[in-house]
Amino acid sequence: MHNKTVVVTGASGYLGSWIVKQALEAGFTVRGTVRDHDDPEKTHHLRDLPYAERLTLHRADLLEKGAFHEIVAGADAVIHSASPFFAQHVDNAKEALVRPAVEGTRNVLTAAGATPSVRRVVLTSSVAAVIGDARDAADNPGRRADESCWNNVSSETYDPYSYSKTAAERIAWEDSSCQSQWDLVVINPAFIIGPSLSRRLDATSVSLIRRLGDGTFRTGVPELTMGFVDVRDVALAHIRVLETPEASGRVILAERVATLPEMVRVLRDQFGPEYSFPRRTVPKRLFWLIAPRFGLDRRYVARNVGIPFMLDTTRSREMLGIQYRDTRTTVIEHFQQLVDAGAVPAN
Repeated sequence: MHNKTVVVTGASGYLGSWIVKQALEAGFTVRGTVRDHDDPEKTHHLRDLPYAERLTLHRADLLEKGAFHEIVAGADAVIHSASPFFAQHVDNAKEALVRPAVEGTRNVLTAAGATPSVRRVVLTSSVAAVIGDARDAADNPGRRADESCWNNVSSETYDPYSYSKTAAERIAWEDSSCQSQWDLVVINPAFIIGPSLSRRLDATSVSLIRRLGDGTFRTGVPELTMGFVDVRDVALAHIRVLETPEASGRVILAERVATLPEMVRVLRDQFGPEYSFPRRTVPKRLFWLIAPRFGLDRRYVARNVGIPFMLDTTRSREMLGIQYRDTRTTVIEHFQQLVDAGAVPAN
């Protein structure tokens, strides 16, 4: 696929920017789609990348039918990474999360199908499409989830972000099964952390790390288990899929599974008392009572807090050759970038 053209949707986003960067470094010509094509604040970091002479940016709206046809025309592959990510409460989940994820995926795949040169599509899904609640994974043998698992508990009213990723991925597999022109590989990353290429701080992944040190959770965090993976490793996985003809199916990405208190200890050990890191682990019963203050459903707390699980990442290591960056180093680098940007106030 080297010297080929790849379309990257959501090119100016937190993950999309790293995908564009690594695709250019791998020798691809890249067409990136963005919502605000003329806003230099959201695109300058892309235009300043090495090898940006092989990058063009195009305006595209996920909900606009036909918006991707001209952009995809003549391309060899499509990476669809654009999708809204709001971990907290939204007023209208269907319009804010589900429609853009599902209809956007269908619009991109329709454009791919209308372009005979497209032979591979890579969809950025999520571990959220693999497991809806920690309880689901904990009920598996070895408390482990792999690519055969599906989130069957989320809905538009309960954990709508996870539902949006699940619905979009299911649509992609359905569309893929109805044609033979292009093949589909789906990337299912755990919670993505790591330094950002842009100065924007509104990405949900960036927001969590910032809030761990800005006093938002000063009194404490729950014993919530999460998978973590470096944004650069997630971007690399997308490129490896383009470079690996035999790549197929779903691919879970996670360097490790850890709890929020464990991640906080890493930050506190590195940065000391200068920042307002959480002071303790909040008991599950107490967090269940106050969960709505943080935009969380109490059912979510009941089915996730205090419940450990594991993620099977064998396929990412063996099929794509991913050698993960250490999450502890990544979270330190991420927080240091926020400190350098003045995004986290010192005590």
